[in-house]
Amino acid sequence: MSYSRWNLFRKGWIDTLPLVVAAAPFGVLYGALAIDNGLSLWSVLGMSLLVYAGASQFIAVTLLASATALPVICLTVFIVNLRHMLYAAALMPHVREISLPRRTLMAFWLTDETFAVVSQRLQTEVQRGELIWYYLGSALFMYSNWALCTLVGVTVGSQLPNMTEWGLDVAMVVAFVSIVVPALKRFPQWACSAVAVVCSILMRDWPNQSGLMISSLLAVITGMVLEKGMKK
Repeated sequence: MSYSRWNLFRKGWIDTLPLVVAAAPFGVLYGALAIDNGLSLWSVLGMSLLVYAGASQFIAVTLLASATALPVICLTVFIVNLRHMLYAAALMPHVREISLPRRTLMAFWLTDETFAVVSQRLQTEVQRGELIWYYLGSALFMYSNWALCTLVGVTVGSQLPNMTEWGLDVAMVVAFVSIVVPALKRFPQWACSAVAVVCSILMRDWPNQSGLMISSLLAVITGMVLEKGMKK
């Protein structure tokens, strides 16, 4: 790695540091809650290492604890993660020249936080060929932090008093809003967010988290249709 590439990599994780700090308590909470709900150590760690989708992991643990059918869990997690298709569509023009194996890794490590940081950076001085190094600096920092915090939650989470009363559920929403809103630049993005908010409120009492599933699906469809319409 050249000096300039190392600088980009380092800049990626430096810019991501505030979001890493904000995400750390959620990683600890996830590890503790997953163990409390009967998941094995390796299942909890494996989910963070192989699934790596914070919000979906919380949803999956909640649904598993309520004995929800596995197909419903998989479908819910899939639909919640559909927002990554919008992220990928936004980044695709900037990564076309990157090899498929590297793009595959970038897709796996794509999170709300990394997308927000990279999107802001793309508006400044990063050139297309240099994006991967900045991206990896952000993504690997988030990934290792999530895995480490999950391990902390698994090992010492039970010793932390009243974690469920820390108000992290509210903090998670605030953190997500602070990440997403600055990245909303175009009408399809705002429309997608508006549909998600309105539908999730109207459907909040639907059984088995189906309201969350349907509202996420409607939001993604709205964003994709509007994006396609604006390109014509």
